[in-house]
Amino acid sequence: MTTPVRTLHIDIAVKLTDVNMVFSIGALAFEGDLPASLFHLQLIVDDIAAWGAKSDLVAVFHTNAGHVTLHDHAYDGNRNIATGNPYRVLVAGLIQRGVRVELCGATAKAHGWVNADLLPDIKVNTDAMARTTQLVQQGFVKITE
Repeated sequence: MTTPVRTLHIDIAVKLTDVNMVFSIGALAFEGDLPASLFHLQLIVDDIAAWGAKSDLVAVFHTNAGHVTLHDHAYDGNRNIATGNPYRVLVAGLIQRGVRVELCGATAKAHGWVNADLLPDIKVNTDAMARTTQLVQQGFVKITE
């Protein structure tokens, strides 16, 4: 007996020409072992490339997700482990593909982190709420992860 072919039909095909999004990432939820926020960022970056769209994507890590932005030594100290930051390669890949990755300054202050504790190319903003508000007022769509 043969297995019937199963296909997925897309009923609402989306193709955008301009994408301006801010991801507010305050905690990590997982798709398997991958943080959903990083998975979703990769997905939209892939969509944008396929569409040939113009884009500006900003990922603001804060609260219980700020540690994603730390380099290995700082990550290990913060998480009380010795494995290094398991997200560093994913974050670097997103940055290489044009995603602006930021850390909430209030989160950094609460944990005693300084710029030297961060992965390359991570920017620190005043605080996540102010930055997200600023970007929404500039027309960015807010995605809460």
